[in-house]
Amino acid sequence: MTEDTAAIRVDGIRKRYGDVQAVDGVTFEVGRGEFYGILGPNGAGKTTTMEIVEGLREPDEGTATLLGEPSWPRNPKLLSRIGVQLQASAFFEKLTAREQIHTFASLYGVSATRADEMLESVGLTEKGDVRDDKLSGGQAQRLSIACALVHDPELVFLDEPTTGLDPQARRNLWDLLRGINSAGRTVVLTTHYLDEAEILCDRVAIMDAGRILRIGTPADLIAETGVDTLEDVFLHLTGREFRE
Repeated sequence: MTEDTAAIRVDGIRKRYGDVQAVDGVTFEVGRGEFYGILGPNGAGKTTTMEIVEGLREPDEGTATLLGEPSWPRNPKLLSRIGVQLQASAFFEKLTAREQIHTFASLYGVSATRADEMLESVGLTEKGDVRDDKLSGGQAQRLSIACALVHDPELVFLDEPTTGLDPQARRNLWDLLRGINSAGRTVVLTTHYLDEAEILCDRVAIMDAGRILRIGTPADLIAETGVDTLEDVFLHLTGREFRE
């Protein structure tokens, strides 16, 4: 993958907290326009990896490059080009859905009209006057994603966006995520839902204990290991069952 075609390059990143090696020599690349998944059980190191790649956390070793720019030290050149949806939504207190996205838009110098269009694109126009703490889980996740997209970033990071949602809300959010990618954006998704990774992602990196075990398309990984599902691939690679 050349520099022009790579949206992300990660080379040998490591992060330790005391005696815990949270990330242990992770290396991968993501192509521009790709829907890329980082798949692993809880505690695999997915979120720490994402935070390092996004420039939110300093690695002990290694480097990450986004759109040709180093992500650390925190790089102001990247702020308008990437969108980040964190695992826990961080909204301003006591604001309605419309006020939330208008506030995020103003931070990027984006018009209120664009903010309203983004709210409509995630199906929340009718909830515009509802405070975020009164939204359902699925609605809050859609609002969080809308806030991450309001400035029209090239590269979007989504950290376990469907955790805790009921099956229908998850499927609705999948449709939204497909639309984000089909609009030309590069999407990086962390998840511990195997079906989600298999359905949405062009390629996945299977991660466990801070390391990437295998990278490939879901179909190729299943074929290479001679099994039926990504859950079976994880079992084949680790000798233990995948636990959500």
